[in-house]
Amino acid sequence: MVEGGIAKADKTEFTECWRTSWRTPYIMRLALSAGIGGLLFGYDTGVISGALLYIREDFESVDKSTLMQETIVSMAVAGAIIGAALGGWITDALGRKKSILIADFLFLVGAIVMAVSPAPWVIIVGRIFVGLGVGMASMTSPLYISESSPARIRGALVSTNNLLITGGQFLSYLINLAFTKAPGTWRWMLGVAGVPAIVQFVLMLSLPESPRWLYRKDKVEEARAIFEKIYSAEEVEDEMRALKESVEAEKAEEMAIGESSMIGKVKKAWGNDVVRRGLYAGITVQVAQQFVGINTVMYYSPTIVQFAGFASNKTALALSLVTSGLNTVGSIISMVFVDRYGRRKLMIISMFGIITSLVVLAGVFFQASANAPGISKIESSHFGGNATCLGYMKAEDASSWNCMTCLTSDCAYCSNGADKFSPGACLASGNDIRSVCRAEHRTWYTNGCPSKVGFLAVILLGLYIISFSPGMGTVPWILNSEIYPLRYRGIGGGIAAVSNWVSNLIVSETFLSLTEALGSAGTFLLFAGFSFIGLIAIYFLVPETKGLQFEEVEKLLQKGYKPTSKKKKSPKDDASD
Repeated sequence: MVEGGIAKADKTEFTECWRTSWRTPYIMRLALSAGIGGLLFGYDTGVISGALLYIREDFESVDKSTLMQETIVSMAVAGAIIGAALGGWITDALGRKKSILIADFLFLVGAIVMAVSPAPWVIIVGRIFVGLGVGMASMTSPLYISESSPARIRGALVSTNNLLITGGQFLSYLINLAFTKAPGTWRWMLGVAGVPAIVQFVLMLSLPESPRWLYRKDKVEEARAIFEKIYSAEEVEDEMRALKESVEAEKAEEMAIGESSMIGKVKKAWGNDVVRRGLYAGITVQVAQQFVGINTVMYYSPTIVQFAGFASNKTALALSLVTSGLNTVGSIISMVFVDRYGRRKLMIISMFGIITSLVVLAGVFFQASANAPGISKIESSHFGGNATCLGYMKAEDASSWNCMTCLTSDCAYCSNGADKFSPGACLASGNDIRSVCRAEHRTWYTNGCPSKVGFLAVILLGLYIISFSPGMGTVPWILNSEIYPLRYRGIGGGIAAVSNWVSNLIVSETFLSLTEALGSAGTFLLFAGFSFIGLIAIYFLVPETKGLQFEEVEKLLQKGYKPTSKKKKSPKDDASD
């Protein structure tokens, strides 16, 4: 690689990953065992979307409070912010392996607490514990895999972590569907997360620490022993030599500036040109990943499906399973192409697809709202005066009300008995009235209205997911596992992960409130605007790291990155063509 250029990766394709793993199964064992943290991460992300539907049915205080619903969802994110912040320090101080073990313990405690919760506040406590584990796993698992992987297949192997995240989300929807008729519904849904946590804990006990972390702690022979299981004899020497140069340079820098507190380390990291430029890129992609709105889809997917007019909990969960399955497919696509076409290109293509899907989705929700069934005075009075929505009874313009007006007035809509698209009843929201409505074989709506274009919203959600997953779903974690110098990798990854979770918290805590204030169409249009800003930021701030050794990434950042700079080939590149 020459100044301003990026070396061409040698056979960095998906098939090379499987070929290398077949020859050296130890590599895949490391990746899959650590990747269970991704499975837990994904399961927790997906399971709450279905569990929330049944928590609302068990606790009326939750059903009547948008804030309480947002809090139950987002407290895991709040815990993840703390977990990611602590994870950056723990991974550097205690090692990557111990960080994963601690995350598993927190997952297990949180799952048990949620499963036995007698009240909503106990669910929230359990969500915080799970969030702590999620936050640690979100940055430690890909870091462990990255540091235990050959550079030529590093992207594909780190993608296994994201594949397991999306696989965990898909599994959560299957579990949700499996327990829809079981006593305790949501308790089983939330409690099952403890099983894979136990499995990973046992598996990780038999695996070594990250070789790069061991070398950093002067355990050179232990690091060499692990490299010998991963690389050929010639590659081991090259890897050890490159690592030695990098660590010696870092230790010389430490001797010059001395040891410091966590805050001091963060300040010094920010003062380092290479780390700061890495953080520009790492934080940009993590914030952009959240503000495209992905976790509103993952946390509230069944609710969004209900916005589109599918009122049944089971139907909403089944349709959400389709979008979750597409997310898993997208992760496989990423594994195939991330080391062939590069990180930057996949993210830019992904953002174009996301923006297009969100704009069209907003249009569909606008049409669904504008053409919602009207409210019939006869239908509303059919259930008795005490059952009719108070706001509708007092409204001077009651004749202009439709289903959406009824729902935005904190009431519920009971469909017409003969034809759900004909004018129906606007009723007070309550479990007793809901039971009366359903007893007449009518459909009870609280989140959305009957719509003839609702199926288009589900299709567009699928297109949105398949646009997001291969690029913005996977690549931000890959990029953050490889863009920082070794000494700052835990701190840098922790800062970027915290930025991801803070953004996640903002989005998840405000989504339902935004839909109440702006409507579904306005909310998705807002996310499209955020996505466009993210696309611009990625274009100007994020370099390509495909196929580069960690030391080469560091040299690339030392020079500074400009999107208009032309790539040059070195003699080494020509030899690899």
